[in-house]
Amino acid sequence: MASDAFRRLLLMFSVRRRDAFDLASFRSDFERFAKLFPPLPEVEIETVVVGGVRGERSIPAAAGGRRQVLFFHGGGYVSGSLGTHREMVSRWALLTGTEFLAADYRLAPEHPFPAALEDALSIYRGLLQGGAEPRKLAVAGDSAGGGLTVALLKALRDAGDPLPAAAVLFSPWVDLTLVGESIIRREKEDKALQRSILERTSELYLAGESAAHPLVSPLFGSLAGLPPILIQVGTAELLLDDSRRLAEKILKQDGEVELRVWEAMIHGWQLYSSFLPEGQAALEEAAEFLRRQLGVDSNRHPSASGLQGRSRG
Repeated sequence: MASDAFRRLLLMFSVRRRDAFDLASFRSDFERFAKLFPPLPEVEIETVVVGGVRGERSIPAAAGGRRQVLFFHGGGYVSGSLGTHREMVSRWALLTGTEFLAADYRLAPEHPFPAALEDALSIYRGLLQGGAEPRKLAVAGDSAGGGLTVALLKALRDAGDPLPAAAVLFSPWVDLTLVGESIIRREKEDKALQRSILERTSELYLAGESAAHPLVSPLFGSLAGLPPILIQVGTAELLLDDSRRLAEKILKQDGEVELRVWEAMIHGWQLYSSFLPEGQAALEEAAEFLRRQLGVDSNRHPSASGLQGRSRG
């Protein structure tokens, strides 16, 4: 049974759903909502420029060993910012005991594809040029940021760049052709996302490019040779099938992937971890994966709450 906090979250989203997409409102609603959740005081926030791309470091007091996680926020490639994900990133950094760098990549329609991918490549390569070791570096993203993360991995692989040690994807949007069956079947269940939003934001991001381009929809093309990946997705999500198909294809191409499907969760539930037990538990699961892949001593960075996530593989 879902928690009381989750039921309140569903009610809030039901009230906020819109019939028509308006970009300015889409952006401002996201920013205004995020201001309700400040970053954790135990984490230092520092604005930086890496590889010519603005970013924000979240540095927990216990972080050490030059391990880092490069994070790309969601928002349909047209919204979201360092601010919208600051609380979640700071919480995740504290749980992991590792420094996070959130990238402020360019957004459409002002900067359509491939601007976001160009920025992702620049900030990743900037980290390496600054001395970061690939074996101590992970990449992560939620929603569109998750799709961007997979596109980054493919572009790095194809260019012969060193790949990071691991990746974490929260409900990644990896197929902008929108053919996943869950986009139709979960329309009434996913209170956080609508098919019409996916249609409009993809149009703005593509700006005439094919939705089947393998770096726009990284589900297409080869997924061989990627580092170990953790995927989290909810059973009530429009993008459930994106995650399932991505995991299946990685496995078929002899890759390493962990797919964690969370019962009844809607799109982006990790963002609400400050009051949603399932969000906190999902971040703990992702933190444990990152600690394992990056070689962080779990004894020095115990879970903050000890909550147990209700997930299934």
